[in-house]
Formats: sequence, C-alpha cells, structure tokens
Amino acid sequence: MILTLRRRQGQDCKWFSPAILLFLVSIIPSIWILELHHQQNKLMEAKCNRLDSSESIKELFNKQFNSSNGTNAFEIIQNSQKILSSVCLNDWILALHQILLVLLIVGKWLMPNEGGLTRDELSQLLLIFVGTAADILEFTSETLSDVKDKSPVLVYIILGVWTWSMLQFPHNLTVLGSKTEEYETPAAALISQHRTDLWSAIEALLIQDGPFLVVRLTVMFHFEILHQMLVFFAIKNLLVVALNIYRLWVICWDSRC
Repeated sequence: MILTLRRRQGQDCKWFSPAILLFLVSIIPSIWILELHHQQNKLMEAKCNRLDSSESIKELFNKQFNSSNGTNAFEIIQNSQKILSSVCLNDWILALHQILLVLLIVGKWLMPNEGGLTRDELSQLLLIFVGTAADILEFTSETLSDVKDKSPVLVYIILGVWTWSMLQFPHNLTVLGSKTEEYETPAAALISQHRTDLWSAIEALLIQDGPFLVVRLTVMFHFEILHQMLVFFAIKNLLVVALNIYRLWVICWDSRC
C-alpha cells in the first residue's frame, strides 16, 4: 500500500501484483503447518463428523439446534464450539484451500487498478484465475487424499508443487500484449508478438500441468497408488502438456515461413 500510494502515485503495477504475493507469503506457511499436522496425526484423530453429504451436514445442524434449546448464550457458544470442533480436520483444511482461492480471485477483481490492466485484460485474467484455481484445488484435494502412511515424503512433494503453482497468481503476463517494433531482431519480434501465447505455454509446462503430471506419474508408478480419477487427471495433464508443446512448435514454425 505504501509503495503504491507514495512511490507510484496510486498506480498499480501492470505486470505484477506485490499485494497478492505478500498475501500468499503470509498464508501458505500456515496451510503447510496444517497439512503436515493432519498427515502426521491422521491415525490418532478421534472419530469426527465429515461434511461430505447433505445428510451429515443436516445431522451437524440438528446437533447444534438440539444442544441450544433451553440454554443461555454462554452454553450455546460452548456447545457450538464443541460441535464445530468435531468436524474432521480434513474438511476444515479443504475449506481453507477453497477460501484462499476465492479470496485471490475476488481480491484481484476489487483491487485498485489505476495504471495497471485494462478492463478487457482484467476480465481475461480473472477467467484464467478461475480455471487455474479449479485445477489447483483438484490437484491438492485429490492427490493428498491418496497419501498412504508409508509415503510421508509424498506430502512434501505435493505441497511443494502446490506452492510452486500458486506463483501464477501474482503476475499478469498471460494477458499482457506487446507491440512489435520495426528495429527488433526476428527472435525478439517473435517473443514480442507472441509473448502471451509463449508465456501461457511455458506456464502450463513448468508451473502447472507439467509438475502436476510428474507428481501423478510418481504416485502411480513409484508409490503404486492407482484409481480411476488419478488416471483420468494424469491423462488430462498429459494432453495439456502435449498441446502446449504443439502450440510452441506451431509458433516457431510459422515464424520461419
């Protein structure tokens, strides 16, 4: 805020958002601690209430309603605390992942944008954020649920890849275009003209779908964990990687013609 208001006269950075980066730096270590604690104490946790169906949610609300009848305010708060504490830790962590991604998208939408992205670029970026957030949430929730007691190192691998993939949110390079100058060399002109396409492909290969594919193949072949959804998402990541490599080849081939 000080940098934006005092040094940049209220204008936001065009290609990078320091506010989102600082937000991620402050929240990611907390989620690491929660995930590691949950994985290390998974077997020691008492029976908890899952929120994976409408019946379980109704049962939780019924407990809250029944426990609050004929009691004072202090007892209502105390009973509510006990009931909420009985919800499975995994459900709380999943909710934090979801809230984090929603806050990133809504926060970027509501942030001051004077001197930054145009409205068209911002709308494109928000749509990209929604798709990226869905893929990241699916990766962490599905893959972490596959972790067995014999593979604690897999938790570190998944969280490391998740942290790496979250670095897509502070920058805006996937929607920023650039004009080609007459004095640029052919290589520089190619990068300038197709910067958005090149960055989108590199982002998919190195930050999101590429690392996701490597982790899922490691889960399947090294840790010998295999099920239908894991195979499907591995094939999906493989197709995205292959299509982006093909896209890079097309751009380079057209530039030679």
